[in-house]
Amino acid sequence: MRVAAIVPEVKLADCLANASEIISLAKRASADGAKIVVFPEMSVTGYTCGDLFHSSTLLTDSDKAISLIAAETAGLPTLLIVGAPVLADDGMLYNCGIAIAGGRVLGAVPKSYLPNYNEFYEKRWWRSGIGVRTMAVIAGRPVDVRSDMLFEVDGVKVGVELCEDLWTAIPPSSRHALAGAEIIANLSASDDIIGKYDYLMELIKQQSARTLCAYVYSGAGDGESSTDLVFDGKAVIAENGALLARNERWNVKSQTVVADVDIEALRRDRLHIGSFGDCAAVECRADSYLVVRSGFPAADEVATGLLRFVNPWPFVPSEEADIDRRCTEIVNIQVSGLAQRLRATSCRSLVIGISGGLDSTLALLVAAKTFDSMSIGREGITAVTMPGFGTTGRTYNNAMTLMKSLGVTIREISIVPAVRQHFSDIGHDESVHDVTYENSQARERTQILMDVANQTGGMVLGTGDLSELALGWATYNGDHMSMYGINAGIPKTLVGYLVRWFADRAVDETQKHSLVDIIGTPISPELIPADSKGNISQKTEDLVGPYELHDFFLYYTLRYGFSPARIYFLARHAFAGTHPDDVIKHWLGVFFRRFFNQQFKRSCLPDGPKVGSVCLSPRGDWRMPSDASSAAWLSEVKNL
Repeated sequence: MRVAAIVPEVKLADCLANASEIISLAKRASADGAKIVVFPEMSVTGYTCGDLFHSSTLLTDSDKAISLIAAETAGLPTLLIVGAPVLADDGMLYNCGIAIAGGRVLGAVPKSYLPNYNEFYEKRWWRSGIGVRTMAVIAGRPVDVRSDMLFEVDGVKVGVELCEDLWTAIPPSSRHALAGAEIIANLSASDDIIGKYDYLMELIKQQSARTLCAYVYSGAGDGESSTDLVFDGKAVIAENGALLARNERWNVKSQTVVADVDIEALRRDRLHIGSFGDCAAVECRADSYLVVRSGFPAADEVATGLLRFVNPWPFVPSEEADIDRRCTEIVNIQVSGLAQRLRATSCRSLVIGISGGLDSTLALLVAAKTFDSMSIGREGITAVTMPGFGTTGRTYNNAMTLMKSLGVTIREISIVPAVRQHFSDIGHDESVHDVTYENSQARERTQILMDVANQTGGMVLGTGDLSELALGWATYNGDHMSMYGINAGIPKTLVGYLVRWFADRAVDETQKHSLVDIIGTPISPELIPADSKGNISQKTEDLVGPYELHDFFLYYTLRYGFSPARIYFLARHAFAGTHPDDVIKHWLGVFFRRFFNQQFKRSCLPDGPKVGSVCLSPRGDWRMPSDASSAAWLSEVKNL
């Protein structure tokens, strides 16, 4: 649903001039595909008219202006919400958000909470709209004036609140949302003082998150009186705790901010988060609300592209400044989880297989940090490197360098003799590099780790990550198994950032150089012999697909339950210029096939800490039958 927040230039008490500006800006926003357009509080008259609000001339001109706006925008498939004073049938004057669509006024929502402190004295002119259910003749026709009213656009319900309403302990938008509103329009005339803007941004984000809705905020700007106050002109669009778009303030020209809000994602969260429905049952009588339909036909899909940033790496913060904070939090979660497991089992020894790859590197770094936090010597960590048929000098040297720099106990145990004996026992030809060849190595490594753990009275720390669990990219009862899966909640695209975070805090240049080289090493299980130049010949992403695509698919499958078609649509937008459409479609099919077929591995996962909103633990976050059919998903992918 495309929405717009508009800050127009106003001329105080010149309602017809303001109407002309509103009409022009509304037409432009509608041409850009916006179906809901929000203007500021008292945008028809100007907010700072003072005692002129009780002038019959101003009230008459305001009504004429609303009539003009309705007539001139009659052909737009757009819901406009403008601010104006309304003299109701009960003889009271209300500060209202007025909904207009299809050439008519649909209704007026009065402001519930009138500020009457510091620089505000709204009770001088208006009456509170709390509990009000009355009528008014606006633009020549009787309409409802009430606070419990929603407006429907293409099946999406829109609630209205005004400025101060948002700042109260229980904003009207909370009940609007519980009654079914998925978009909240806030018409505001909030002046600017030091520190207020940042606080307001947090308020808007928090309210959109708390109500699981999109929040469209439009605040008064240039043209308002500067007798005592200054208005900076704020246009903000937020969705479920995230800012989608906002304007540059202090602009003397009219400004429009447009964004696409994801209604399906909001609906999925309301469906999934049961406490939202429970709260609605307790706090809101939805049947008491009046729902007014817009009446205009649904518009065709807009010609412009998606007006929304879709992060191609949804598990990684899009803002560079947030990465350090996020990595710190994740590592603290991992350390806390592992420390508690060690305390609960009275264990002071860990065994970890170190390959020189990203996942085992992160596990070892977290283990060292955990032992430091518990004042246990790092020699209690037994790091085992187990060279096999495909081990390269690059990964071996990086593994050794890292282990030495961390001061852990190092053991090197080649798996080659044991695996060759096993091949002989089962009658497998070593030159046949099939799944038996590969999995025999993985299981041998796991057996070694388990047995060393028995020797040391310790536990095996698993290294597999969330992306591998989603794809089933692990050998059953091989690297699939451990006593604690420290990386179980971390997707592959995030692992590199965490290792980089440790590299930035490395104790010396040697350790830092090793970590940076590990980050740059191709992802590989190294189960197939190296090429003639000693380089890695088996690259995971050549076989299973790019992890950045799979993590994207995983996020939208688990976080929102989106269909393959919708994920494909978002992926094409996010990876435009990076991955061709046919490549995205191919790997999307691979993802769903593997995701369904490999559930049996996830059904018996070791314990591991949940880190983010997406997790595959069979004990809580993801409960799926191992024999569920993927036919419907694969059929949809095929027909994309």
